[in-house]
Amino acid sequence: MRQVRRLRLVGASGAVPRARDFTRQALQDWGWLPAATADQRAAAEDVLLVVSELVTNACLHADGPEELRIGTGAKVLRLEIVDLGAGAPAPRTPHRAGRPGGHGMFIVQRLCLDWGVVRNPDGTGKTVWAELAAPN
Repeated sequence: MRQVRRLRLVGASGAVPRARDFTRQALQDWGWLPAATADQRAAAEDVLLVVSELVTNACLHADGPEELRIGTGAKVLRLEIVDLGAGAPAPRTPHRAGRPGGHGMFIVQRLCLDWGVVRNPDGTGKTVWAELAAPN
């Protein structure tokens, strides 16, 4: 059974903490938190970090996020950030760990099973999505 939560973020101040708080509440409602094991805690922390990175990218590069969608199934949690930006996120290459900034999509790539970008059908903006494994 798939469950989906949506948070409108158009023009919201403090979009990153709002998105993180919304996601934390969804994880609590779905039984991911409070975590019973270290692996479950790490999985929940990964989800919160990816939400923070994707929403931050939308704030920095796309005039802010429009909406956050979180969907959960038996084995995968899917995050979607909708924005009106024309650009497509990509990890910086080569990745230089010592350089400040530019690590967001590298982090997303490392933590997620998969991620990608889908252009909105009307031609304005995009949805950046990421999928993470559900904790065992």
